[in-house]
Amino acid sequence: MTMLEWTSAALLVAGGAFFLAGTLGLLRFPDVYSRLHALTKADNLGLGFILAGLALQADSVAAALKFVLIWPLVLAASAAVSHAIARRARQNGIRPIQRP
Repeated sequence: MTMLEWTSAALLVAGGAFFLAGTLGLLRFPDVYSRLHALTKADNLGLGFILAGLALQADSVAAALKFVLIWPLVLAASAAVSHAIARRARQNGIRPIQRP
């Protein structure tokens, strides 16, 4: 394997690890707000690593740029959806858990 393939593989594995961490946060955290935080932060970073790994394996520069352009679109969509979910939870009276 070449150095480019090793780097791409490492980025893909790191992205998968961040997706796993986000999933664990979704399952383990106690309230909707901390679950949203864990899921959006970890998944957005994981997606960035995965897209970077895929961009390194792309056949052309145009294909690599398409991978790179996906990330800001997903970041914006993720922020908007997370805000909408948190706002709706707040409107429904769901309060963050307060630890003593």
